[in-house]
Amino acid sequence: MDSHSVFWDDLAEDLEDPEFLRAFLLESIRIKTVDSIINGIDDAREAAHLSKAALARAVSVEPAAVRRLLSASSSNPTLGTVSELAAAVGFRLTLEPLNDRQGSALSKALVDGEVQDQAELRAAIDVFDAATC
Repeated sequence: MDSHSVFWDDLAEDLEDPEFLRAFLLESIRIKTVDSIINGIDDAREAAHLSKAALARAVSVEPAAVRRLLSASSSNPTLGTVSELAAAVGFRLTLEPLNDRQGSALSKALVDGEVQDQAELRAAIDVFDAATC
């Protein structure tokens, strides 16, 4: 049996609640986005042969703060901090549009608070999860 399918079967009923649907989607997207960006910054830091302390000095923050941010399994950094760290390793943050189908399925579920097509939403989340920022 496909465990992914079991997950979605169990989740389908919960997604009928608009509050749960929004919370689930927003948290899933937030986690994926933050993890991808933080991992990208850490990869760029390593490629530039910068220590975490050197990166911290570059943006005038405590080294412990950068160590926590780059090694914590759950962090929620400010956009300002992430933008500064990205700049210090030669990157900038940009917004990237989702493809039409993916963006439509996710935004429609968030705005309307309901899922019109479970399979389409599942596919949109899978595509989002597979992407890197």
